[in-house]
Amino acid sequence: MSIFLGYVATILVTLFTYNIFTLGLNIQFGYAGILNFTVITFMAMGAYFYAVFVMPPANASNQVFYILGLHWPWPLASIAGIVASGILGYLIGLIALKRLRSDYLAIVTLATGTLLYGLSGDQNKLFDGWAGLFSVNQPFQSVANNHPNTFSWIFVVISGVVMLIVWWFANQLYSSPLGRSMRAIREDQDVVDAFGKNTFKVRMMAMVIGSTIVGIGGVLTIQYIGALSPAGWTTGETFVVWAALLVGGRGNNIGAMLGSLLVAVIFNEGTRYIPQVASSPNLVPDLRNIIIGSLVILSIWFRPQGVLPERKAKFFELPLKDKYAQTFGGVSANQELATEV
Repeated sequence: MSIFLGYVATILVTLFTYNIFTLGLNIQFGYAGILNFTVITFMAMGAYFYAVFVMPPANASNQVFYILGLHWPWPLASIAGIVASGILGYLIGLIALKRLRSDYLAIVTLATGTLLYGLSGDQNKLFDGWAGLFSVNQPFQSVANNHPNTFSWIFVVISGVVMLIVWWFANQLYSSPLGRSMRAIREDQDVVDAFGKNTFKVRMMAMVIGSTIVGIGGVLTIQYIGALSPAGWTTGETFVVWAALLVGGRGNNIGAMLGSLLVAVIFNEGTRYIPQVASSPNLVPDLRNIIIGSLVILSIWFRPQGVLPERKAKFFELPLKDKYAQTFGGVSANQELATEV
Protein backbone atom coordinates (compact mmCIF):
# COMPACT_ATOMS: atom_id res chain seq x y z
CA MET A 1 0.00 0.00 0.00
CA SER A 2 2.82 2.38 0.86
CA ILE A 3 4.49 1.74 -2.50
CA PHE A 4 1.21 2.31 -4.33
CA LEU A 5 0.60 5.64 -2.56
CA GLY A 6 4.12 6.75 -3.41
CA TYR A 7 3.55 5.80 -7.05
CA VAL A 8 0.27 7.76 -7.19
CA ALA A 9 1.96 10.81 -5.66
CA THR A 10 4.75 10.65 -8.23
CA ILE A 11 2.22 10.41 -11.06
CA LEU A 12 0.37 13.48 -9.75
CA VAL A 13 3.58 15.51 -9.41
CA THR A 14 4.54 14.49 -12.96
CA LEU A 15 1.11 15.53 -14.21
CA PHE A 16 1.25 18.92 -12.51
CA THR A 17 4.76 19.71 -13.73
CA TYR A 18 3.87 18.70 -17.30
CA ASN A 19 0.78 20.88 -17.04
CA ILE A 20 3.10 23.78 -16.27
CA PHE A 21 5.35 22.90 -19.22
CA THR A 22 2.43 22.78 -21.65
CA LEU A 23 0.92 26.00 -20.31
CA GLY A 24 4.25 27.74 -20.91
CA LEU A 25 4.49 26.34 -24.45
CA ASN A 26 0.85 27.26 -25.05
CA ILE A 27 1.63 30.91 -24.37
CA GLN A 28 4.48 30.78 -26.87
CA PHE A 29 2.91 28.65 -29.60
CA GLY A 30 -0.81 28.62 -28.83
CA TYR A 31 -1.04 32.36 -28.22
CA ALA A 32 1.76 33.91 -30.29
CA GLY A 33 2.58 31.18 -32.82
CA ILE A 34 6.24 30.86 -31.76
CA LEU A 35 7.72 27.51 -32.81
CA ASN A 36 9.92 26.84 -29.81
CA PHE A 37 11.55 23.46 -30.41
CA THR A 38 13.77 23.66 -27.35
CA VAL A 39 11.15 24.11 -24.66
CA ILE A 40 12.67 21.46 -22.38
CA THR A 41 15.94 23.45 -22.27
CA PHE A 42 14.19 26.09 -20.17
CA MET A 43 13.12 23.37 -17.75
CA ALA A 44 16.76 22.31 -17.45
CA MET A 45 18.03 25.85 -16.92
CA GLY A 46 15.51 26.49 -14.17
CA ALA A 47 16.46 23.23 -12.48
CA TYR A 48 20.22 23.62 -12.88
CA PHE A 49 20.35 27.19 -11.65
CA TYR A 50 18.15 26.38 -8.68
CA ALA A 51 20.63 23.62 -7.84
CA VAL A 52 23.81 25.71 -8.12
CA PHE A 53 22.25 28.51 -6.08
CA VAL A 54 21.00 26.23 -3.30
CA MET A 55 23.95 23.79 -3.10
CA PRO A 56 27.17 24.48 -1.15
CA PRO A 57 30.44 25.08 -3.04
CA ALA A 58 31.62 22.15 -5.14
CA ASN A 59 33.95 19.68 -3.47
CA ALA A 60 36.80 18.95 -5.87
CA SER A 61 37.99 16.04 -3.74
CA ASN A 62 34.80 14.16 -4.68
CA GLN A 63 35.34 14.93 -8.37
CA VAL A 64 32.07 16.88 -8.48
CA PHE A 65 32.22 20.24 -10.23
CA TYR A 66 29.67 22.98 -10.81
CA ILE A 67 29.55 26.76 -10.95
CA LEU A 68 28.46 29.10 -8.15
CA GLY A 69 27.54 26.87 -5.18
CA LEU A 70 26.16 29.82 -3.22
CA HIS A 71 24.18 27.78 -0.66
CA TRP A 72 21.22 30.19 -0.71
CA PRO A 73 17.92 29.36 1.04
CA TRP A 74 15.61 27.40 -1.25
CA PRO A 75 13.04 30.21 -1.79
CA LEU A 76 15.73 32.57 -3.11
CA ALA A 77 17.32 29.78 -5.13
CA SER A 78 13.89 29.00 -6.64
CA ILE A 79 13.50 32.61 -7.76
CA ALA A 80 17.02 32.54 -9.21
CA GLY A 81 16.26 29.42 -11.24
CA ILE A 82 13.00 30.88 -12.59
CA VAL A 83 14.70 34.17 -13.50
CA ALA A 84 17.52 32.28 -15.24
CA SER A 85 14.96 30.56 -17.50
CA GLY A 86 13.38 33.91 -18.34
CA ILE A 87 16.76 35.44 -19.17
CA LEU A 88 17.60 32.49 -21.42
CA GLY A 89 14.25 32.96 -23.18
CA TYR A 90 15.08 36.63 -23.72
CA LEU A 91 18.51 35.83 -25.16
CA ILE A 92 17.14 33.18 -27.52
CA GLY A 93 14.36 35.56 -28.49
CA LEU A 94 16.89 38.22 -29.46
CA ILE A 95 18.50 35.71 -31.82
CA ALA A 96 15.42 33.98 -33.18
CA LEU A 97 12.53 36.46 -33.15
CA LYS A 98 14.06 39.59 -34.64
CA ARG A 99 14.29 38.44 -38.25
CA LEU A 100 13.00 34.87 -38.38
CA ARG A 101 9.58 33.30 -38.70
CA SER A 102 8.01 29.88 -39.07
CA ASP A 103 10.39 27.06 -40.01
CA TYR A 104 13.52 29.18 -39.72
CA LEU A 105 12.58 30.15 -36.17
CA ALA A 106 12.00 26.48 -35.28
CA ILE A 107 15.40 25.49 -36.68
CA VAL A 108 17.21 28.18 -34.68
CA THR A 109 15.52 27.23 -31.40
CA LEU A 110 16.26 23.54 -31.99
CA ALA A 111 19.90 24.28 -32.84
CA THR A 112 20.29 26.52 -29.78
CA GLY A 113 18.89 23.83 -27.50
CA THR A 114 21.21 21.22 -29.02
CA LEU A 115 24.17 23.57 -28.49
CA LEU A 116 23.30 24.15 -24.83
CA TYR A 117 22.73 20.43 -24.31
CA GLY A 118 26.17 19.56 -25.64
CA LEU A 119 27.82 22.43 -23.78
CA SER A 120 26.37 21.41 -20.41
CA GLY A 121 27.43 17.81 -20.96
CA ASP A 122 30.93 18.38 -22.32
CA GLN A 123 31.93 21.13 -19.92
CA ASN A 124 32.27 19.33 -16.60
CA LYS A 125 32.72 22.51 -14.58
CA LEU A 126 29.30 23.92 -15.44
CA PHE A 127 26.84 21.35 -14.06
CA ASP A 128 29.10 18.31 -13.55
CA GLY A 129 28.91 17.26 -17.18
CA TRP A 130 27.05 14.15 -18.26
CA ALA A 131 26.83 12.87 -14.67
CA GLY A 132 24.65 15.85 -13.76
CA LEU A 133 23.81 17.24 -10.34
CA PHE A 134 22.57 15.12 -7.45
CA SER A 135 21.86 15.43 -3.72
CA VAL A 136 20.14 18.75 -4.43
CA ASN A 137 18.32 20.34 -1.50
CA GLN A 138 14.67 19.22 -1.41
CA PRO A 139 12.37 21.65 0.44
CA PHE A 140 10.15 20.19 3.18
CA GLN A 141 12.17 16.99 3.33
CA SER A 142 12.95 17.73 6.98
CA VAL A 143 9.28 18.48 7.69
CA ALA A 144 8.42 15.04 6.35
CA ASN A 145 11.01 13.48 8.69
CA ASN A 146 12.68 11.93 5.64
CA HIS A 147 9.64 9.73 5.04
CA PRO A 148 9.31 9.40 1.24
CA ASN A 149 5.52 9.17 1.06
CA THR A 150 4.96 12.11 3.38
CA PHE A 151 7.36 14.25 1.37
CA SER A 152 5.75 13.11 -1.90
CA TRP A 153 2.24 14.07 -0.81
CA ILE A 154 3.42 17.41 0.55
CA PHE A 155 4.93 18.05 -2.85
CA VAL A 156 1.71 16.98 -4.58
CA VAL A 157 -0.06 19.83 -2.77
CA ILE A 158 2.73 22.34 -3.51
CA SER A 159 3.01 21.49 -7.20
CA GLY A 160 -0.78 21.43 -7.55
CA VAL A 161 -1.13 24.90 -6.03
CA VAL A 162 1.65 26.28 -8.24
CA MET A 163 0.03 24.71 -11.30
CA LEU A 164 -3.33 26.31 -10.49
CA ILE A 165 -1.68 29.72 -10.06
CA VAL A 166 0.05 29.35 -13.44
CA TRP A 167 -3.24 28.24 -15.05
CA TRP A 168 -5.06 31.26 -13.58
CA PHE A 169 -2.33 33.60 -14.85
CA ALA A 170 -2.44 32.03 -18.33
CA ASN A 171 -6.21 32.53 -18.47
CA GLN A 172 -5.89 36.15 -17.41
CA LEU A 173 -3.23 36.71 -20.05
CA TYR A 174 -5.39 35.09 -22.73
CA SER A 175 -8.29 37.50 -22.20
CA SER A 176 -6.09 40.59 -21.75
CA PRO A 177 -5.25 43.08 -24.54
CA LEU A 178 -1.73 41.62 -24.62
CA GLY A 179 -3.13 38.13 -25.14
CA ARG A 180 -5.38 39.36 -27.96
CA SER A 181 -2.37 41.02 -29.57
CA MET A 182 -0.44 37.74 -29.36
CA ARG A 183 -3.26 35.85 -31.05
CA ALA A 184 -3.59 38.51 -33.73
CA ILE A 185 0.14 38.13 -34.50
CA ARG A 186 -0.31 34.36 -34.62
CA GLU A 187 -3.02 34.71 -37.24
CA ASP A 188 -1.32 37.34 -39.43
CA GLN A 189 1.74 39.23 -38.29
CA ASP A 190 1.82 41.47 -41.36
CA VAL A 191 -1.64 42.84 -40.61
CA VAL A 192 -0.69 43.62 -37.02
CA ASP A 193 2.48 45.32 -38.28
CA ALA A 194 0.29 47.42 -40.57
CA PHE A 195 -1.66 48.66 -37.55
CA GLY A 196 1.62 49.96 -36.09
CA LYS A 197 1.92 47.38 -33.33
CA ASN A 198 5.44 46.41 -32.23
CA THR A 199 5.11 42.72 -33.04
CA PHE A 200 8.69 41.92 -32.04
CA LYS A 201 8.06 43.26 -28.54
CA VAL A 202 4.83 41.29 -28.17
CA ARG A 203 6.42 38.06 -29.40
CA MET A 204 9.40 38.64 -27.12
CA MET A 205 7.05 39.00 -24.17
CA ALA A 206 5.36 35.72 -25.09
CA MET A 207 8.76 34.04 -25.38
CA VAL A 208 9.98 35.30 -22.00
CA ILE A 209 6.71 34.60 -20.16
CA GLY A 210 6.47 31.09 -21.57
CA SER A 211 10.13 30.34 -20.80
CA THR A 212 9.73 31.60 -17.25
CA ILE A 213 6.70 29.36 -16.69
CA VAL A 214 8.58 26.33 -18.03
CA GLY A 215 11.42 27.29 -15.66
CA ILE A 216 8.95 27.09 -12.76
CA GLY A 217 8.24 23.50 -13.76
CA GLY A 218 11.97 22.83 -13.91
CA VAL A 219 12.52 24.11 -10.39
CA LEU A 220 9.69 21.92 -9.11
CA THR A 221 11.13 18.92 -10.96
CA ILE A 222 14.56 19.07 -9.38
CA GLN A 223 13.12 19.92 -5.97
CA TYR A 224 11.09 16.71 -6.12
CA ILE A 225 13.68 14.41 -7.66
CA GLY A 226 16.79 15.97 -6.10
CA ALA A 227 18.90 15.36 -9.21
CA LEU A 228 19.13 16.14 -12.92
CA SER A 229 21.46 15.08 -15.73
CA PRO A 230 21.41 15.75 -19.49
CA ALA A 231 19.67 12.40 -19.97
CA GLY A 232 16.58 14.01 -18.40
CA TRP A 233 16.19 16.81 -20.95
CA THR A 234 16.81 15.34 -24.37
CA THR A 235 15.11 16.52 -27.57
CA GLY A 236 12.58 13.73 -27.10
CA GLU A 237 11.33 15.40 -23.91
CA THR A 238 10.62 18.57 -25.89
CA PHE A 239 8.41 16.68 -28.29
CA VAL A 240 6.52 15.04 -25.44
CA VAL A 241 5.45 18.55 -24.38
CA TRP A 242 4.62 19.40 -27.99
CA ALA A 243 2.59 16.23 -28.40
CA ALA A 244 0.68 17.02 -25.20
CA LEU A 245 -0.20 20.51 -26.46
CA LEU A 246 -1.22 19.38 -29.94
CA VAL A 247 -3.28 16.44 -28.67
CA GLY A 248 -5.01 18.59 -26.03
CA GLY A 249 -5.58 21.66 -28.19
CA ARG A 250 -3.37 24.71 -28.65
CA GLY A 251 -4.70 28.07 -27.53
CA ASN A 252 -6.88 26.37 -24.91
CA ASN A 253 -5.35 26.13 -21.43
CA ILE A 254 -7.72 23.38 -20.32
CA GLY A 255 -6.88 21.52 -23.52
CA ALA A 256 -3.15 21.88 -22.84
CA MET A 257 -3.60 20.35 -19.40
CA LEU A 258 -5.79 17.56 -20.80
CA GLY A 259 -3.05 16.81 -23.33
CA SER A 260 -0.55 16.43 -20.50
CA LEU A 261 -2.86 13.95 -18.81
CA LEU A 262 -3.28 11.93 -22.00
CA VAL A 263 0.30 11.91 -23.32
CA ALA A 264 2.52 12.21 -20.23
CA VAL A 265 0.40 10.06 -17.92
CA ILE A 266 -2.15 7.81 -19.65
CA PHE A 267 -0.22 6.99 -22.84
CA ASN A 268 3.12 6.77 -21.07
CA GLU A 269 2.12 4.97 -17.88
CA GLY A 270 -0.53 2.78 -19.49
CA THR A 271 2.08 1.17 -21.75
CA ARG A 272 4.42 0.54 -18.82
CA TYR A 273 2.49 -2.61 -17.91
CA ILE A 274 3.15 -4.48 -21.15
CA PRO A 275 4.49 -7.92 -20.11
CA GLN A 276 8.24 -8.28 -20.40
CA VAL A 277 9.57 -10.79 -22.92
CA ALA A 278 12.65 -12.47 -21.46
CA SER A 279 14.15 -13.47 -24.80
CA SER A 280 13.94 -9.89 -26.17
CA PRO A 281 14.69 -7.32 -23.45
CA ASN A 282 14.57 -4.42 -25.92
CA LEU A 283 11.21 -5.42 -27.37
CA VAL A 284 8.98 -3.85 -24.72
CA PRO A 285 10.65 -0.38 -24.72
CA ASP A 286 10.48 -0.29 -28.52
CA LEU A 287 6.89 -1.50 -28.46
CA ARG A 288 5.99 1.21 -25.93
CA ASN A 289 7.42 3.89 -28.21
CA ILE A 290 5.45 2.49 -31.16
CA ILE A 291 2.19 2.43 -29.20
CA ILE A 292 2.64 5.92 -27.74
CA GLY A 293 3.57 7.34 -31.15
CA SER A 294 0.60 5.62 -32.77
CA LEU A 295 -1.80 6.98 -30.14
CA VAL A 296 -0.49 10.51 -30.67
CA ILE A 297 -0.79 10.16 -34.47
CA LEU A 298 -4.34 8.81 -34.22
CA SER A 299 -5.35 11.59 -31.83
CA ILE A 300 -4.08 14.28 -34.18
CA TRP A 301 -5.50 12.45 -37.23
CA PHE A 302 -9.06 12.35 -35.90
CA ARG A 303 -8.86 15.62 -33.92
CA PRO A 304 -6.33 17.85 -35.74
CA GLN A 305 -7.56 20.85 -33.77
CA GLY A 306 -7.03 18.99 -30.47
CA VAL A 307 -9.39 17.25 -28.09
CA LEU A 308 -10.44 20.63 -26.67
CA PRO A 309 -9.77 23.18 -29.41
CA GLU A 310 -9.52 26.90 -28.86
CA ARG A 311 -12.85 28.67 -28.83
CA LYS A 312 -12.76 31.19 -31.63
CA ALA A 313 -14.13 34.66 -30.93
CA LYS A 314 -17.50 35.39 -32.52
CA PHE A 315 -17.99 38.67 -34.32
CA PHE A 316 -21.42 40.25 -34.54
CA GLU A 317 -22.63 43.02 -36.76
CA LEU A 318 -21.87 46.38 -35.24
CA PRO A 319 -24.80 48.37 -33.88
CA LEU A 320 -26.03 51.22 -36.07
CA LYS A 321 -24.77 53.82 -33.60
CA ASP A 322 -21.21 52.44 -33.98
CA LYS A 323 -21.43 52.71 -37.76
CA TYR A 324 -22.19 56.39 -37.53
CA ALA A 325 -20.34 57.23 -34.31
CA GLN A 326 -17.57 58.97 -36.19
CA THR A 327 -20.10 61.31 -37.79
CA PHE A 328 -20.99 62.65 -34.35
CA GLY A 329 -17.41 62.96 -33.16
CA GLY A 330 -17.25 59.60 -31.41
CA VAL A 331 -14.97 56.60 -31.94
CA SER A 332 -16.31 53.55 -33.73
CA ALA A 333 -15.87 50.00 -32.48
CA ASN A 334 -13.65 49.26 -35.49
CA GLN A 335 -11.27 52.03 -34.48
CA GLU A 336 -11.19 50.76 -30.90
CA LEU A 337 -10.42 47.25 -32.14
CA ALA A 338 -7.65 48.52 -34.41
CA THR A 339 -6.14 50.52 -31.56
CA GLU A 340 -6.29 47.54 -29.19
CA VAL A 341 -4.74 45.12 -31.71
